[in-house]
Amino acid sequence: MTDSRFIDRLTRRFVNEKTLVDARDKTPTALGLADVRDMIESDVRAIGQGGDLAGILRAERLFLENDLGRYANSAAMTSSLRTALAELAAAERHAAVVDDPGRYRVIDESHSLPKNRVGGVPRDEARQFFKSHAARLLNQDKSRLDPEEKKILDRRKANMRRAEDLYAARQRRTLGLKPVRRRDRGPSL
Repeated sequence: MTDSRFIDRLTRRFVNEKTLVDARDKTPTALGLADVRDMIESDVRAIGQGGDLAGILRAERLFLENDLGRYANSAAMTSSLRTALAELAAAERHAAVVDDPGRYRVIDESHSLPKNRVGGVPRDEARQFFKSHAARLLNQDKSRLDPEEKKILDRRKANMRRAEDLYAARQRRTLGLKPVRRRDRGPSL
């Protein structure tokens, strides 16, 4: 049985930690950081509203490279970020050819099985990136982040949904399929 002294002490430490975090969050440095993060969120929102698939992907690349270069502090985080960057590179390559019917037809034909298709179009490496990166961002959202970081993360998730919708529309257009009505996928950009 666990010694109740340790549980009581741990409970007090949690209260002490929260008090110190609240005090830290009122310092000029913390307030300045919150302002910068609000500006980042605003920029990310504007990028998503622009509707430029390449721009959305470039912005996400910046986030991943920034996190890898400045904040990766474990082997698991480094590995996840490197995987995300490799998957993003594949998505960027697909985005560069999706508008070319001749080149994209090869991708379409290589994804002919039902399990490799979604909504009548290939579940290619770009679509796989959007799905895996959405899961990656959702997992981040489950961690302990401050409110400004959560807002940026929410905006990044919205931008990835927007990018996936833009990409799927381009797939359909290139393959001569009718457009589908945009589904409601969370907060508006």
